[in-house]
Amino acid sequence: MRKFWNWVRDSDTGERTLVLNGTIAEESWFGDEVTPAIFRDELMKCDGDITVWINSPGGDVFAAAQIYNMLMDYKGNVTVRIDGIAASAATMVAMAGTTVEMSPVGMFVIHNPSTAVIGNTKEMQAAIQMLDEVKENIINAYELKTSLPRRQLSDLMDAESWMNAKKAVELGFADKILFANEDEEKANATVEAMLFSRRAITNSLIDKIKAQSKRYVQTAQPIEPDNRVSADALMSRLNLIIH
Repeated sequence: MRKFWNWVRDSDTGERTLVLNGTIAEESWFGDEVTPAIFRDELMKCDGDITVWINSPGGDVFAAAQIYNMLMDYKGNVTVRIDGIAASAATMVAMAGTTVEMSPVGMFVIHNPSTAVIGNTKEMQAAIQMLDEVKENIINAYELKTSLPRRQLSDLMDAESWMNAKKAVELGFADKILFANEDEEKANATVEAMLFSRRAITNSLIDKIKAQSKRYVQTAQPIEPDNRVSADALMSRLNLIIH
């Protein structure tokens, strides 16, 4: 499997940096005993605090879960920094940070897990049950970090929620915004915390279409049948009567 991570050691401080850039495990990590062992060996090779930079659209949820567990088990402090996007499975890894920091231009995206299945009814039902269990496991990591109610976390995942740095901090997914000094923190207080919900946008569009249709029905005037008869036609009928 091609490695999706890279270690960088700071020779001055002795601290290490782990870079997760791109898809987490483009090939399946599930059932692979070698790649997780390599990651663990590299993680545990040295002591000291580490910084994890994340710019990932997500990927293999099982790989992300094992990385999360390894980072949570690590003895030193783990600082997670999201400089681009942390989406899907990558958000699980981010939750392992002792401190999670987000770039002011970064995005944090959570949604329900998905998979591809081919088979009969029982196999489909098994896949649904598996996805439900995976979702509950992901919520466990979110709940531990944010202390938000599980119902709220589930709703955020159902809606496919995109958060800017301020919203991620507000909800507890992140602890601070990168590069912001005290003056900038005060300035950021006026910046709107943005949460984009695909479900909310879809529902809003449907509501607008319904409202527009209802407004059209209410304002549209029924077309009255034109029962008028021309003067020539009346004269013709009168002549028939007279003669």
